[in-house]
Amino acid sequence: MTSEASFEILESIKADIAELIDRLPTLKHRQFIQQALAIIVRLADSEIERLDWKILSAALADMERGFQLFHDYRHIRKVTIFGSARLVSDSPEYQMAVEFARAISGLGFMIMTGGGGGIMQAGHEGAGRENSFGLNIQLPFEQQANPFIQGDLKLIHFKYFFTRKLFLLKESDAVALFPGGFGTQDEAFECMTLSQTGKFGPVPLVLIDHPEGDYWRSWSKYIDQQLVKTGLVSPEDPNLYTITDNLEVACNVITNFYQVYHSSRYVGEQLVIRMTQDLSAAQVEQLNHDFSDILVQGRIEKSQVLAQEGQDETSILPRLVLYFNQRDLGRLYQMIAAINQMGATTSVVLAHPERK
Repeated sequence: MTSEASFEILESIKADIAELIDRLPTLKHRQFIQQALAIIVRLADSEIERLDWKILSAALADMERGFQLFHDYRHIRKVTIFGSARLVSDSPEYQMAVEFARAISGLGFMIMTGGGGGIMQAGHEGAGRENSFGLNIQLPFEQQANPFIQGDLKLIHFKYFFTRKLFLLKESDAVALFPGGFGTQDEAFECMTLSQTGKFGPVPLVLIDHPEGDYWRSWSKYIDQQLVKTGLVSPEDPNLYTITDNLEVACNVITNFYQVYHSSRYVGEQLVIRMTQDLSAAQVEQLNHDFSDILVQGRIEKSQVLAQEGQDETSILPRLVLYFNQRDLGRLYQMIAAINQMGATTSVVLAHPERK
């Protein structure tokens, strides 16, 4: 780049920053914009290395692409499919993934995968290009997107695995896992860990074998024998996931999860559960009776939107607030199932669980 071109870019940035600062008091998210600018300014006066700046700028570019892509689809629930890139198209696992993606996209959900071959390709083949997102990764060796998503505007290429995984989880409302290697195992355990620590979900997690397959059932035996029986995880933690070789069961696990439950987030130390319909005082009392063991203090209470949540599309939804111990995640999933069942027995449930 010539010094003249560099000077013109610098002048353009100076003008953009000056305009941004002038508009800052009126911007909706001014607090966070100000924080981001302040971080950049502090780093500019620090002694971090050139490589650090390259990582920072590339990560921000990755996130910019992701934020812009998914903004227009924020009201549609999405299912992330994980599984081996090595499974070929005539394998039973591949065919099961095609059929699952076709079935769940037929219910109105969109499909996200890493954009490559194997199970990722099967997901896009089943869902079709119009219902698919591909989140590919740039690698030193050739990493082609599969032909079902190649060239689509919903295919983006990330520089870093961590930013790619951020969006595969941040944007997903359910995770379907098919047989795979170390990466698939990592993704399964990370979904559970992030959900348990309040960084992701809760979302339905479905582990899908082909009929008579035993990949996930063998995995479940390891969990039972080496983790549950030794006390390394809670006895209720297997409630985090469903293992099945039945596509109807797999789809029902996802749609039923959102019949009444909508989403959740932490506000301070309180877990806020948003619902698509209100529960009666008697039903909330039943939840307190059945799930008091997961509370560190207080009770499960009905609530409207909290001031700290801000105003967004979920502001009108009724809520439950509780001090969850952030340890018994399996029990929390049981409570979400109970909430959905309560709604199903008292009134008409949400007709379109695929819509946020």
